[in-house]
Amino acid sequence: MYSLKDLFTPKLKISLMMYTKNNPTCAEPLFGANNSLNVHFTLSKKTVWIIHGFRPLGSTPVWLPKFTEAFLKQEDVNLIVVDWNRGATTFLYSRAVKNTRVVAASLSVSIQNLLNHGASLDNFHFIGMSLGAHISGFVGKLFHGQLGRITGLDPAGPNFSRKPSDSRLDYTDAKFVDVIHTDSKGLGIVEPLGHIDFYPNGGRKQPGCPTNLFSGVNYIKCDHQRAVYLFLASFETNCNFISFPCSSYEEYKNGLCVDCGNLPKDICPRLGNQAKPWWKEGLNEKMEGWPFRTIAFLDTSSRNPFCVYYFSLSIVPYNKTMKDGLISFSLLSQHDQLSYPRLYEKSKPFDNLKEFKILAQFKKDVVNISCIYISYLQSSDSYCSTCQYKFQSLVLKSLTNPERCSDVTFLANKKNAYMKILAPSDVYWLKGPEMGL
Repeated sequence: MYSLKDLFTPKLKISLMMYTKNNPTCAEPLFGANNSLNVHFTLSKKTVWIIHGFRPLGSTPVWLPKFTEAFLKQEDVNLIVVDWNRGATTFLYSRAVKNTRVVAASLSVSIQNLLNHGASLDNFHFIGMSLGAHISGFVGKLFHGQLGRITGLDPAGPNFSRKPSDSRLDYTDAKFVDVIHTDSKGLGIVEPLGHIDFYPNGGRKQPGCPTNLFSGVNYIKCDHQRAVYLFLASFETNCNFISFPCSSYEEYKNGLCVDCGNLPKDICPRLGNQAKPWWKEGLNEKMEGWPFRTIAFLDTSSRNPFCVYYFSLSIVPYNKTMKDGLISFSLLSQHDQLSYPRLYEKSKPFDNLKEFKILAQFKKDVVNISCIYISYLQSSDSYCSTCQYKFQSLVLKSLTNPERCSDVTFLANKKNAYMKILAPSDVYWLKGPEMGL
């Protein structure tokens, strides 16, 4: 029970509660009497630490049970919930901020105890929400950046923005640090902190969240907590949060970051638990130009599981009659369902017969494509009512599911393979049995 005094000068108490496949719903203390280790803790398995943030009213985070359940369904791990509610429950945010260092110091003692039992820092994955992200960073500093991974879920911005690296979460705090920014102009932080920083929907306002104060407390916390729910949604087997390395959200929206850059096997980074495997593959291949630090953008839908599906359409014009203009397309499945995408278009896609790419976002996945409908609209200064337009090649590719053997390719050097658009107002369709998307 919290007293009024506790809400201004919180007493710090930390509990470490463990879940495993053997006890997925009923937590047990990590340590017993005389620092004995819980019998369900397996030294050879990965250990996931979940750390909550500021709790002004002392309530348990509503997302916590879902988080533990989803993680244990996907992975067989030691999952430890760091409950520092007694230090996070205060009307004075600055006091909770000061307690983050104390929590980290206390955790370092428990971690050292695990190391004494034979655990490995490399097997530790810290997941921190808001203030919990910075606690994770402070723990990492105490162990000289040797933690295996830290995931920051919208790290807190107030009292941490523009602070030096030793005063907040930083990419040097673990061997791999990934960060999801969803409220960077509010309770979160805007600057990149990790090896890779994801900015869903630009990292500021999230679709589906309230837009005015009349929505109550949800107006304040919805964008901030979306990072948690996106990470949870990434456990969905049919939902890959494909993201695109880009220098800004504006360039991403303008279609200037269509592919995945100089990345391994042309696979884009994925927000969520799959971020580290993507990163490790790049480091192992030691590709020339591999970015040591990356910022990536993606868009999501407004409701759980927040999925959208990305395709790229690569086109090489056949001749210079195709001037600057806009290409749009839609896809028809074998079940006669027509899907229209949101297109991220370049302002001048046609340049000296070079390949250009269009990034397309669909609300639903499109498989077993039977037909592609393409339309072309010239810019007003290059209009030609009698011109015929051809492509040298066209490639449609699923980016959300790149492992699918799914490229739809047309080449002009194949018999009867010319792709023509007869007039700016016409729509041309491509059809073929080889389409397997």
